[in-house]
Amino acid sequence: MKKEFLEAGKIVTTHGIRGEVKIMPYTDTPELLAEFDRLFIGKDRNELIIEHSRVFKNMVIAKIEGVDTPEDAEKLRNKMLFMHRDDLELDDDTYFIQDLIGMEVRDADSGFVYGKINDVMQTGANDVYVIKGSDREYLVPAIADVIVSTDINSDIMTIRPMEGLFD
Repeated sequence: MKKEFLEAGKIVTTHGIRGEVKIMPYTDTPELLAEFDRLFIGKDRNELIIEHSRVFKNMVIAKIEGVDTPEDAEKLRNKMLFMHRDDLELDDDTYFIQDLIGMEVRDADSGFVYGKINDVMQTGANDVYVIKGSDREYLVPAIADVIVSTDINSDIMTIRPMEGLFD
């Protein structure tokens, strides 16, 4: 099931005397998070306008509209930030990790349900899906030879495991 808002990062501290905040990004790269002109905060997903931002030591330093002092910025410490799904376009066959978590995984040939995606490990070469079944855990490489289809709207992934993958 597609989520409207996706976790983008967390405000970890203040920065400087002009009300800037330091954000730990939850995106693939801090540069990606620094591109956003708006983010959303808290359970109510209140919109924040980002006046400017930059990357500094794998963190994002951002100036939020209306936050002009270190005291104002301090009030935002430890708050989660979210991005709106429509603010970021993905390539075909690319998905938000949050959309994959909880997805049911089935065998393309037998219909056997392996379980649900519990985690996504980012290994560098390709992601690996951690599937929690009723009696065991499966590790499935996110490669075209194994993943037959991914239907985000139905919350179902269909796979065809390579020989020996689950031995």
